[in-house]
Amino acid sequence: MSHDVSSRTGGKTQPRTKADRRAAAKAARRAAAERAAQAKRRRQALTGALAGFAVIGVVVVGFVVFGGESDTDRPAAAPATSTAPTAAAAGFPPLPDGADPALGTKPAVAAGSGELAELAVTPLVQGSGPAAQAGQRITVNYVGVSYQTGKEFDASWNRSEPFSFQLGAGNVIPGWDQGLIGAKVGSRVQLDIPSALAYGDNPGGGRPGGPLRFVVDVLAVG
Repeated sequence: MSHDVSSRTGGKTQPRTKADRRAAAKAARRAAAERAAQAKRRRQALTGALAGFAVIGVVVVGFVVFGGESDTDRPAAAPATSTAPTAAAAGFPPLPDGADPALGTKPAVAAGSGELAELAVTPLVQGSGPAAQAGQRITVNYVGVSYQTGKEFDASWNRSEPFSFQLGAGNVIPGWDQGLIGAKVGSRVQLDIPSALAYGDNPGGGRPGGPLRFVVDVLAVG
């Protein structure tokens, strides 16, 4: 006759001896610890993945927000990239009606010759629009070079962005305020400016010293 070594409670077999009960409890604790460890590993993996997505998001946002160059960061006298004629970008420059097609291309500007004692204004293309007057807002394209060397130091063409200012208000060098009075819309004018009417001989702050030569296209006044 065989002996039943277990009793049934609620349909489950329960160990009879203390040793069996201790073994079962130990096994249950191990199983619970393993489940807790697995849950912890899953949480750590999820946290790491979320952190990776967050880093990628920060990089993308940083590129979008800070990737472009701001106009306020541009130096007052930008270094020259080329003094050769350059074709205009699409939609630039905004030429006035009836303007000479020459105003659609960046001019090549050479050095001057001899000593420059006073302001010299030389029309290169004669426009037919209204003449600029003191107090008006004037919009121009320009190339600026050293009169002595011909080295370009700034040009609105390099930024594909015309420059606007109030004529005669002291917002630009005196050579511009004086030399562009009477220039007609659609004109291209060469301004040879002595240092006294430009930035001086040793201005500092990245500004060019000595006499300067500008070729300025008058696009609008108003």
